[in-house]
Amino acid sequence: MSPQISLSFSVPETNLILEALGNLPYVRVCDLITRIHQQAEPQLAAETALPRPALVDGVGA
Repeated sequence: MSPQISLSFSVPETNLILEALGNLPYVRVCDLITRIHQQAEPQLAAETALPRPALVDGVGA
């Protein structure tokens, strides 16, 4: 297996990377796109599971 590196991108940056990969031949990028999705999904799920601030008098705290 090749050496691994870790990179960190914002959601918009990741979407831009996926958009660029989508312009390449599918057979070349399908595994890479799958790996990006597999790594991103748990992180996004954890982010959306964070507690929201309580509302006070109809206004966010």
